[in-house]
Formats: sequence, structure tokens, C-alpha cells
Amino acid sequence: MSRKYFGTDGIRGRVGTPPITPDFVLKLGWAVGMAFRQQGKCRVLVGKDTRISGYMFESALEAGLSAAGADVMLLGPMPTPGIAYLTRTFHAEAGIVISASHNPHDDNGIKFFSGQGTKLPDEVEMIIEELIDTPMTVVDSARLGKVSRINDAAGRYIEFCKSSVPTSTDFAGLKLVLDCAHGATYKVAPSVFRELGAQVSVQGVQPNGLNINENCGSTHMASLQAAVIAEQADIGIAFDGDGDRVMMVDHTGAIVDGDEILFLIARDMLDRGRLQGGVVGTLMSNLGLELALADLHIPFVRAKVGDRYVMAELLARNWHLGGENSGHVVCGQHTTTGDAIIAALQVLMALKTRGQTLAEARQGLRKCPQVLINVRYQRGDLDPIEHPAVKEACARVTESMAGRGRVLLRKSGTEPLVRVMVEGDDEKQVRAYAEQLANVVTEVCA
Repeated sequence: MSRKYFGTDGIRGRVGTPPITPDFVLKLGWAVGMAFRQQGKCRVLVGKDTRISGYMFESALEAGLSAAGADVMLLGPMPTPGIAYLTRTFHAEAGIVISASHNPHDDNGIKFFSGQGTKLPDEVEMIIEELIDTPMTVVDSARLGKVSRINDAAGRYIEFCKSSVPTSTDFAGLKLVLDCAHGATYKVAPSVFRELGAQVSVQGVQPNGLNINENCGSTHMASLQAAVIAEQADIGIAFDGDGDRVMMVDHTGAIVDGDEILFLIARDMLDRGRLQGGVVGTLMSNLGLELALADLHIPFVRAKVGDRYVMAELLARNWHLGGENSGHVVCGQHTTTGDAIIAALQVLMALKTRGQTLAEARQGLRKCPQVLINVRYQRGDLDPIEHPAVKEACARVTESMAGRGRVLLRKSGTEPLVRVMVEGDDEKQVRAYAEQLANVVTEVCA
């Protein structure tokens, strides 16, 4: 279905540039309220990350939802998976997250959860889009929605995260460094790991509205790597701005990405007889993950890039574990969406069970060299991937690799970027092929 406003994960863009403007978000809140109150009064939870524009858009959503007759429950800064969880436990009709995830502060976005804590079905998004393009009305004043605040939201989510590991769990003696990206996990994450006994030092926990994801968090790992080595910590854990991505650092300072995190959790679940079915990755998942899981006789399938597609594949197959190399990891036996804190806890439990360090445990997966180059384009009517010159270049590289690798070109769902990825067994050759294809895409986009 063709969408006018929704991308792969809600609606996102630069603050002040349509559609990420106060007037549009007001109308969006009204449309959501109208869509969900069709069966009468409804409740909608609204949470946000720490970027400064969240105040403005929270107020706009609140007004729009109230005008449609929807009651609003405000959560304040809260990790995205925490909002999904609380939407379920409060039996709300929907949850709304004000966040641009791993993007800088001058971007923002709105994404949604159903009453079950899952991403909205396509048909509901289409209903909301249709309502946005209709005149806004206001219900009778006696039916306006009321607004309240959930003051213990953080505490509820902390307890939920802790419940994903056995009650006897004690991480005493484990030294961790957490990087919360000056984002939505800045209060919650340190509490979770400290209450489970770990020795925790932190960085990225002083949000000022402008520093979210700025040279920190899961997309900028250098400061965490340095801190782990300087403090002689066992493990570093990095979250993104809204807390649905996690990356890790072992005691040597080496980065452990989402593919390796998936492998560690899958192997542990298999060992404990808890793995249901197989693992869902994406088109971007490293070939090494697929091979390592095959060695364990664990089925593996690839979904399109985006956690909504991973979730759809998990639900269709009745599997529980899936994710992306960017650090979106879905532990479906515990929650309904990618949850960085819960994924990190599962890794720590796996290491504790095996009596291994993170550096030792990750040796079970040998990643194939993979080079990703982003090419920016401007023309809205242009689809660089379908251009004959680009398709011909991809075919040529694929033939040259003779079955020893793969090529993937895809457009970002949130930015005007073409992601050029080449993977194979020879890093030098892989890089050369990726640069060659990126140059072709750049010429086409010029």
C-alpha cells in the first residue's frame, strides 16, 4: 500500500520541516484519537525520549488526542520498549513514542504501538493517514479527553526488565560501563543493572535536550571502548537514544554487534532447551551469523530491514528470537518489540551460565567482511536502485564474486539514502566492490 506520511517506523523527519511540525502533529494526534475511539472512549499512552522538541510535540499530541475525545496518559522520558510494555499493562488502545531513535536532536518522529504492544498494522496506519487529510473537528466539551501522568512508569519498567531473568540472578563481581546516549535509558538502565548486583559506571546520562546520540551511544562507540579499557571493566553496553538498540564492548575494547548478540542469545536458549523454532535476521545480517547458526542446526531466515518486518516474520513462524545487526534485538519470550535492556540481560545470563567472558563467547561466530556505504540522494522522483546502470553494476559484481559473497542495495526507510552493502570472504575485494557500486549510485543521483 502506498503511504503518504508513514515510513517503515512511524513518521520521522527534521524538526520544523513538514511533516514534523506542531500543526501536523496536532492533526496527527487528533487522527489517532479518532481512529481508536471508533468503539467508544479510548486511552492512549504518550512517552518520549530526551530531545528538546519532545516537549513541543508532546503538547501538540495531547491537544489533538483530547480534541478527538481520547484520554491521554503521559509517561515522560521512557525507552520505546518501556512504552510498548506499559501500553499492554495499562490496557490502553494505543501507545505513542516521540522519538527519532538514533538520529541527532534536530530530527524527531512519532511512532505507534497497538494495545498489544506491537507496531500498528498497515490498515490502521492507512486509516490514520486518511483522517489526517480530512477537516479536524472537536468533540463536545463534555466528551473531551482527560490528561493524567503515570508517575511510577520508570519503576514499573525497571521491574519488568528484571523479571526477564530468574529472580535468583546476581551479577555481583561483574563490572559494567553503560553508555545511555543522553537518551531515554539514562535513568532506567543503570538502575536495572545495579539492582541485579553489577558494579556499574555510566556515561551519556546527562541529557540537555541537544546532546542525544551526540558522539555517544550505540552509533558512536569510541568513548565506551576507551572507558571499558581505562576502567578495566568486563563489558560495555551502549544504548541508542530511545533504548531499542544495544551494542556491546568486550574487555579488550572490541565491539560486539547485533548479529553477535543474537548468536549468543540463540546458543544459550538452545543449550537450555528454550529456543522455539529458529532465528529471524534481515537482509543486512552478516553471512557469518547464518553459518554459525547452521553449525548449531538452528534455522535462520531473513526479513526485510526494519524491526516491524522481523516481528512479522517471528509472528508468522511462531518463533521468538530475531533482530538486526544494528542492535535491534527482539526477545519474543519476554516482550513484543526490540528491547535493548532485556537483550543485554540475556547476554549477561548466557555468559554467566557458560562461565565465559564476552570475548571468549563471541568466538563461536566468525563474521564475514561486510562493507556498507551510504549514498545520499535528493530527487524525490528518483529510484536509484532501479536505474539500469546501477542494476547492471550489481549484476556484474555479483557475477565476479562467483558465489563467495552477496550484494544488497536498499533505500533507507527514514532518510534519503541508498545503502550499498557488499559481503564476501576477502575484505580488500569486498571494499573495492562496495566503493565501485557506490560510485555508480552517486553518478546516477548527481
